[in-house]
Amino acid sequence: MNVIFRLSNVLSRSRKSNGGRGGYLHELSMSLKRGLIAAGLLTVGLTIWRGAGERSAGPVSTGPSPALPEPYVGWPPTLNFSKAEPWPEGAHPNAPPGFKVTRFAANLDHPRWLYMLPNGDILVAESSTVPRAPKSLNERIGFWLQGRAGVIEPSANRITLLREANGDGVVTYRGTFRAGLNQPFGMVLVGNDFYVADTDGVWRFPYHDGDLSIHGKGERILDLPVGGYNNHWTRNIVVNAKHTKLYITVGSGSNDGEHGVDNEFHRADILEANLDGSGLRVFASGMRNPVGMAWAPASEALWTVVNERDMMGNDLVPDYLTRVHEGAFYGWPYSYWGKYVDPGLKDSFGRHIDPAIKSERPDLVATSVTPDYSLGAHVAPLGLTFYSADSFPSHYLGGVFIGEHGSWNRKPFSGYKIVFIPFRGGLPDGTPEDFLTGFMPREKDSAAYGRPVGLIVDGAGALLVADDTGNMIWRVSVDQ
Repeated sequence: MNVIFRLSNVLSRSRKSNGGRGGYLHELSMSLKRGLIAAGLLTVGLTIWRGAGERSAGPVSTGPSPALPEPYVGWPPTLNFSKAEPWPEGAHPNAPPGFKVTRFAANLDHPRWLYMLPNGDILVAESSTVPRAPKSLNERIGFWLQGRAGVIEPSANRITLLREANGDGVVTYRGTFRAGLNQPFGMVLVGNDFYVADTDGVWRFPYHDGDLSIHGKGERILDLPVGGYNNHWTRNIVVNAKHTKLYITVGSGSNDGEHGVDNEFHRADILEANLDGSGLRVFASGMRNPVGMAWAPASEALWTVVNERDMMGNDLVPDYLTRVHEGAFYGWPYSYWGKYVDPGLKDSFGRHIDPAIKSERPDLVATSVTPDYSLGAHVAPLGLTFYSADSFPSHYLGGVFIGEHGSWNRKPFSGYKIVFIPFRGGLPDGTPEDFLTGFMPREKDSAAYGRPVGLIVDGAGALLVADDTGNMIWRVSVDQ
């Protein structure tokens, strides 16, 4: 604050000593003073905010039966954003002994999702939460914090193709596979049809093995709801084993239903459609923000990871990994973790909303399915892939890797890593194991070098990880 007033005083003295230019300098002085004071007040306010409200939490509670504390109903809510910093030269995340981590691709533009074509080519969806003008002081503060965390930036809106000739993790070709998209995310190839899920619809393009790019206008086969709370613009897509149905994730348009039921049409759902977009229906509902999807090996079970609601406390509500049962309802926004009734509406800034907006639905709560496995509150699980290759030790065979993008409303931070969960008998077996860490090297000053998102297993059995704020693709392989 001292710097603000010193600079203001310098400008004031300059105004008095410059005669005819005084009016201009006076206006400049006042404008700058207002801006600097606003910035100073914002900094002071955030410092006070961080010291108020809920106490810091302990370790996250994971597994099939997590500890669920009472909801936090106080104010202010916890805000604890990370601060994006570039990876130092030569630095990389940390893997367990016996593995090595290399930079598979660098200098990308917010890489979010990965897909491997049958010939081994790797596709990278580069997209981001796009900036927009804030509509309130709350949004102005929130957008500033998200920008500082590296989350909000102009979206590249493209898919990049990476080709490695020898399966050794060395990229020999890099080029644009498709540009001019609208926040692309999920991708899937069915025969010679390449599907990409933009934020507002699903597109289909012709593709032939070995193509370095796709051309033509393409065909929009589905319209999807646009916009959404926080980062709920992502749309993932997978196909079933018979190659007859598409499954598309669409996150909620609000934190806790505060904009009303009509705002959530075909949202907080996993949708099902035929390959031409016909026959659209809700396959499973009540999932606040499902993102990663994958079919369990040698099984017809579809699994997903879901980002649960905010503003209910450091340890509520746990994000989760679960099987997707056809026709099932998973609670949002009326209950959480099965049949725990939601205590009330809060918006994105933790303020209570008129309860009349969201009526109680005890009939839906009574049918709500309890998820299979808690990943802990606010870890923000996005990436999901089962390991069915033979390169890693046998311990990893059949288990699942999950990319935890990391929290912004928990003390201490949670997520910011890749975890592995062993499977036995078709279900998670044991606690999450840290597999790739080091994205947040200094929690005390909130610095984060990167944040993991999508992940896949490449043709050589290595794990590829998209790091969106680090603008990297990391490759984890056995150290031989």
